Amino acid sequence: MSDARPTIAEKRGAFRVLHGSGCFVIPNPWSLGTARYLQGLGFQAIASTSAGYAHSRGRPDGGVPLDEVLEHYRDLAQGTDIPLNADFENCFADDPERAARNVERCIDAGVAGLSIEDSPQHDRFPLYEFDFALARVKAARAAVDAAGGQVLLTARTEGFIRGRPELAETVRRIEAYAAAGADCLYAPGIRSREQIAAVVKAAGGKPVNFLNFGAFGYTVSDLAALGVRRISVGGTLSRVAMHAFIAAAKQIADEGRFDRFEGVLGNAELNGFFRGGA
Repeated sequence: MSDARPTIAEKRGAFRVLHGSGCFVIPNPWSLGTARYLQGLGFQAIASTSAGYAHSRGRPDGGVPLDEVLEHYRDLAQGTDIPLNADFENCFADDPERAARNVERCIDAGVAGLSIEDSPQHDRFPLYEFDFALARVKAARAAVDAAGGQVLLTARTEGFIRGRPELAETVRRIEAYAAAGADCLYAPGIRSREQIAAVVKAAGGKPVNFLNFGAFGYTVSDLAALGVRRISVGGTLSRVAMHAFIAAAKQIADEGRFDRFEGVLGNAELNGFFRGGA
């Protein structure tokens, strides 16, 4: 990283510019080391992953308390020179006013953007009722505006990953959240070209984030052609790392063999990267 570190305001401005046109990938690190490596690869922004960070702490997704999550955001935001978008789950509150207060705390951590989900962290029901979910988005919008309006607000509708894969309801919510002031719209779990096109249309010209969490066959160019503005990968990179770790550890435990160490990145290479990028 250069000696002239960008300010929080500059990173927030850069993040908004990225959403203005074209299509970009916003990969999801789960630690400061992975964040800095992604920056070193030339990515222009990063997003946190609630699942990746939770698993690194030995907890399930949604199982990390708010104070710890905010400290994680602060670590990523202060330790990198590129904008950070916070995967802020349900804003750690059901009630719109409490959610708005937590949005204020998230902004104070130095993020350039944050998301609000329309699904609770508990399992009593998959999605907030429509009007209540809309009130939460409006409350988050008001909190962002009260903080100066620089932070980019992404509204997520979670039906396709919460057992409610109903395109009509997803479109209804995307349209409403866009009208309520969300800067970016996001329906994680959609996969088909028809679903993507419907969400892009529902967003009414506002940027759409697509979650590419599997080998769906899309390239960045394919998604750009469908009108997607931003591509994230959620916890997938962290699962790639965990998958390799588990496979190697199981081979040692089950077979007493170390074959999976073949070709692994060397310690000296990583030391060289972090000496130059720290």
